[in-house]
Amino acid sequence: MIKKYFFISLMLLSLQPAFAQGPAADHPAMELTLEESIRYALEHSQDVKKAGYDEQIADQIIRETKSVGLPQVTASGGLDYFPALPTQILPGALAGQPGTDIPVQFGKDYNVKGTVQVNQLLFNKSYFVGLQAAKTTQELYQLRKTMVQEDLIYNIGAAYLQALQTKAQFNTIEANLERLAQLEKIMQLQYENDLVKKVDVNRIKVSRTNLQNQQQSLQTAFEQQKNILKFFMGMPLEQEISLQDAVIPLENVVPGTVDAATAATRKTQFQLLNTQKQLTNLQEKNLRAGYYPTLSAYGQYGYQTQRNELFDSSIPYFKSSVVGLQVSIPIFDGFKKNAQIRQSRLEQKKLTEDLDKFTANTATTLSNAVSQLQNSQDAIKAQEQNVHLAQEVYDTTNQLYKEALSPLTDLLESEVSLRESQTNLNNEVLKYKIAQLNYLQATGELNTLIK
Repeated sequence: MIKKYFFISLMLLSLQPAFAQGPAADHPAMELTLEESIRYALEHSQDVKKAGYDEQIADQIIRETKSVGLPQVTASGGLDYFPALPTQILPGALAGQPGTDIPVQFGKDYNVKGTVQVNQLLFNKSYFVGLQAAKTTQELYQLRKTMVQEDLIYNIGAAYLQALQTKAQFNTIEANLERLAQLEKIMQLQYENDLVKKVDVNRIKVSRTNLQNQQQSLQTAFEQQKNILKFFMGMPLEQEISLQDAVIPLENVVPGTVDAATAATRKTQFQLLNTQKQLTNLQEKNLRAGYYPTLSAYGQYGYQTQRNELFDSSIPYFKSSVVGLQVSIPIFDGFKKNAQIRQSRLEQKKLTEDLDKFTANTATTLSNAVSQLQNSQDAIKAQEQNVHLAQEVYDTTNQLYKEALSPLTDLLESEVSLRESQTNLNNEVLKYKIAQLNYLQATGELNTLIK
């Protein structure tokens, strides 16, 4: 899933020139929270719409399966014209002429007939198994739609959080730029009064230029990440959006409180595999049902006439009707169904292995998510302390520099250290939020982001 996210990210980054198209003024910025972004995506995503169409297809499959058990009515009619009637040879003995052959033509030039036939299935074990399979197929499509929605929620969450982290980093650079701009003004005045050297002023300008380049790169990255988010949401790229801080509702995580087996059964993919196993089991039942006889009833009613003149009413239409039962008993198929049944059993065993593997994988991802949450919490605390210390060092060095007790290089180094510590803190906060997202995915609770 994450690979899919980064693949699409790279694809959209390569299309950056197209993102600038369209006047932004025509599309006022839309303020979006994480929950609002997800809800918008669930309503407008093409993948979700396609999954919805699959659900409707499943409904029609059920109707199609049921139709086999309903009466099948057909009507037919025909008109036969014989320019030359077929001739039959009869023995002459029938006409008192033994030893000779007598050519005889039977029928009339025009034969007209019309019939209505009704067939009704009375017993077919495969039909009832097919109804069960159709309903299970409907459940399968519903689960697939849920999986599409969960994948979308995860991708929206990852894209949203990444954009927020870039925005926070941009704000950090902007605050540092303001400090450097103020320092540059002071340095320029000191230089004009011969209190500092020209090289000191240039050092400040170089640092400011480097920060401006970083800020420009972050601005570009932020716009690209918003476009990635809009792509996942199914939103027009020309629509401007404004992102709010994302708070993921997650209670304190205590290792061992969520059992891996329980977490696996909550996940849609586990339910999907289990449903596929049920379908394979029904397939085996359907194959076994092929050993049972099939019984159906039929009825036919019609009219027919034979005339030398098509509209000669002197010869009436004669009616005919028939009703009956038809039974089909399978006797020997060359072990075809036996081979198919064994294939079905093996497919069920494969799905059982998939379920066991999925449970084991869930245990791994859940353990990793909990571990990452704990590590990120500790790392955030450490980085917050580091930022506090870096701020103190910068403030102290700045004051010493103003009092001419510290060189400019120390001030610039303290500014870089402060910026790096702030960047590290932003990165750890992003890791923590991504870990929260991974935890919700591991426990099958991604839908809590919109509840």
